[in-house]
Amino acid sequence: MANIAIVLHDLRGGGAEKMMVRLANQLADEGDVVNLILITSGGINKRFLQPNVNLIELNCKRTLSAFKPLRTALKKIRPEGILAALTHINVITAIVCYSLGWSKKLSVSERNAFSLDKNVNTNAVMKAAYFLAPFVYRALPNPVIAVSKGVASDLVESTITRDKDVTTAPNPVVIKETIDAAKAPPSHKWLVNKSLPTIIAVGRLTNQKGFDMLLDAFYQVNKSLNCRLIIFGEGELREQLESHARSLGIEDRVSLPGYTANPLAEMKAADLYVLSSRFEGSPNAIVEAMSVSTAVVAFDCPHGAREILQDGKVAPLVEYMNVEKLSAAIVHELQTALSPDYSAEIKKFTAQAAAKSYRKLIIERKSRNQ
Repeated sequence: MANIAIVLHDLRGGGAEKMMVRLANQLADEGDVVNLILITSGGINKRFLQPNVNLIELNCKRTLSAFKPLRTALKKIRPEGILAALTHINVITAIVCYSLGWSKKLSVSERNAFSLDKNVNTNAVMKAAYFLAPFVYRALPNPVIAVSKGVASDLVESTITRDKDVTTAPNPVVIKETIDAAKAPPSHKWLVNKSLPTIIAVGRLTNQKGFDMLLDAFYQVNKSLNCRLIIFGEGELREQLESHARSLGIEDRVSLPGYTANPLAEMKAADLYVLSSRFEGSPNAIVEAMSVSTAVVAFDCPHGAREILQDGKVAPLVEYMNVEKLSAAIVHELQTALSPDYSAEIKKFTAQAAAKSYRKLIIERKSRNQ
């Protein structure tokens, strides 16, 4: 049994937050003392945190003001291993750990393609964090934990980080709760009473997720095949996407119902899951769709999809940002109408497998270094 601290900004509805909650829950179930420290507080994923995880909310208004509260919290907990996730949190946690003489206790995690993600986060604090992060990563005694080999390679190729400064560990995508959730009925009316083939996509309504390209591909698909598209998620591009669907004349076959608390049930009832992202780290939704035997089509985007789909052997990988090829792949998969068995491919993404990998990196590695 080990005393572990996981540091996050908050528990909003993002993939990193969801995965860290699942990791914390699994480690706690396996007997570790797990402290989840939030720089701010709350978030939609808070409700999924188990009671056996100690939640500490610092309620800081900004990351810059978190130094003293985070230092105090860590000193009180005195963890054997510390895991931080997301670039700006990695930097502030590293500074705190150095001030405590605890750099050997710290592991940090990069969740996305660093070279691309830094261009999305443009406020002054985030720009400073992305500038400092590679220097921090090179100096830390323990390697950065990347969510995929692609993310690791991108970090090395685009910064001063070296190969030896980076390692990988899988996300805990498949857990008991997701298996149980998949048994529930879908909530969307198009999936409750399905009269047409239905495509599903899940993610924040942001430029990164490429839903504008998915709408263009869906427009082409409907020229040869009557079907529907549901995009679950919320974000700043809602109005633009709705306007784009209207301009294409497909608004009656496209639904943007917002965030869903149970994407697994919706995925299981759908005919096809499509990933249209401009970039990713390790797209969890692909694994979630695979876990309920829903067919998958994905852009070969940087990064993660190629690894999960094993270079296209498991499911179709489409030429990056090629809308015509994406539409052709969607038509082919819908006409094939298969329910593939992906059970062998998703084993590495179970909570047990992920917890084993992370524990080895953040705890067992410490005992070897000390």
